[in-house]
Amino acid sequence: MNKYLTPAIKAVQKCLQNYAVFPGRASRSEFWYFFLFFYAANLLGNLIADFVGSLITLGLLLPYISVAVRRIHDRNKAGWYLLIPLLNIYLLATPGDSGSNNFGGKPEKF
Repeated sequence: MNKYLTPAIKAVQKCLQNYAVFPGRASRSEFWYFFLFFYAANLLGNLIADFVGSLITLGLLLPYISVAVRRIHDRNKAGWYLLIPLLNIYLLATPGDSGSNNFGGKPEKF
C-alpha cells in the first residue's frame, strides 16, 4: 500500500475502534487523519443525499469528539477546552507533550 495512505487508514481504524474512549491521548496525525476522513465521508454522503450525509455525521460524531478530547489531553489540558472555540483550534494543531503527562504515555504516531 501507499506509504501515505497506510498511516491514514490505521489512524481511522484506531479512532473507530476507540469510538467512545475519552481517557488517554491521541497524536496530531491521528486526529487530523480522522478529521479529514470525517469531513470527506460527510461530503460524499451529502452528495448522495442529505439524509445519508446526516446519518454519516451522526454515526461519526462520537468518535470525532472522543479523538478531539484525547488530542486535547495530549497537550495536558482537560477535554473541556474543546468547548472554547479559538483555543481548541490552537490546542488541536500544536504538538503534544514529549513524554508522559497526567493523561497517559506518549501516543502512537502514524
